[in-house]
Amino acid sequence: MLIDTYGRAATDLRVSLTDRCNLRCTYCMPEEGLQWLAKPELLTDDEIVRLVRIAVTLLGVTEVRFTGGEPLLRPGLVSLVERCAALEPRPRLSLTTNGIGLARTAQALRDAGLDRVNVSLDTLRPEVFEALTRRRRHQDVLDGLAAARAAGLTPVKVNAVLMPGHNADEAPDLLAWAVANDYELRFIEQMPLDAQHGWRRDGMITAEQILASLRTRFTLTPEGAAERGSAPAERWLVDGGPARVGVIASVTRPFCRTCDRTRLTADGQVRTCLFATEETDLRAALRGGASDEELARRWRSAMWGKKAGAGIDDPEFLQPARPMSAIGG
Repeated sequence: MLIDTYGRAATDLRVSLTDRCNLRCTYCMPEEGLQWLAKPELLTDDEIVRLVRIAVTLLGVTEVRFTGGEPLLRPGLVSLVERCAALEPRPRLSLTTNGIGLARTAQALRDAGLDRVNVSLDTLRPEVFEALTRRRRHQDVLDGLAAARAAGLTPVKVNAVLMPGHNADEAPDLLAWAVANDYELRFIEQMPLDAQHGWRRDGMITAEQILASLRTRFTLTPEGAAERGSAPAERWLVDGGPARVGVIASVTRPFCRTCDRTRLTADGQVRTCLFATEETDLRAALRGGASDEELARRWRSAMWGKKAGAGIDDPEFLQPARPMSAIGG
């Protein structure tokens, strides 16, 4: 098991497949993009499968989420999913994506063994989408969502970040649309993980503001802590259910005490937290001939040192050097 000194067990593995992305979201990276990892720095397919196998068979991981960057940009993604789905015990497999390209790959991913998807979509307005992402791909995302639902990659979850001056007023419209299309909507507070280091607490839309906006049109009933478990999102029944809406309040309502995640970057570094400032290099050990047991030992050691919390409320908080696209969502 991956246990830390606070008694938390990491059973949810986030695997970043690439740091590249085909959008340029304003809260993530500059318009010109970033300096991407060179191909030799990336884990190979065989290395990813081996580390996932170690996590599942030796370390107690039961959930694997493929992330990026944009994981649909990774060549051979379908084969990676298929190989990980064949592991025993079989982990539950999911994918976090911006949805571009999902329309043509959803069924193949489902056939390979993918269980469900999270798709990022911040707005229902094409012109706002272009302003936020600097790309004209809004319809592609909508098509990808519909394809995921048709393929049975359910529940299809939609992640939305609200930004002042762009989509701050869209929370009720987004929820009405999600309910009508049988998607589970989750709002995420903007986090200090942008490459530009331009995040400001007083410039973000908080969970309380999101909920207040939703309540202008809907009745929200708290789901409760027992149903939430270690999930990052607090959830509410919408107008009595069965539809639900979630809010991930990583800044104002951090869920660190129940965190069950461990992270593997595209270049093979273990991160104990999105906001960690330290990493443990598995790639070098793996390529140096380390055994499965040695790699598992290094992973356990990394997680044993996990901090109690992200520390965003600490006046001394330092944003990690890596942006979200290089860490994995």
